[in-house]
Amino acid sequence: MEEKKVNSFLNRLKENAQKQSNYGGETENTDAQMKLKDCPNCGAGRAKQDGVTHCAYCGFEFLSVKLTDGMYIKKEDNSL
Repeated sequence: MEEKKVNSFLNRLKENAQKQSNYGGETENTDAQMKLKDCPNCGAGRAKQDGVTHCAYCGFEFLSVKLTDGMYIKKEDNSL
């Protein structure tokens, strides 16, 4: 009787394991790729990352960011 309980418990565990889905959803297969962008000034390759504003080699400015007053955060006035 004890062995039947163990077998049925193990079978239920196996069934539950096969029924469960992956945490975070199904995975998506995509081709390997690299996100690169060349510096228009010196031609140096760099990884395309958000927040990178200057070329590490020549200092070319990719993005110019100007801060303005927000709802909760105000730009600082450093002229004092």
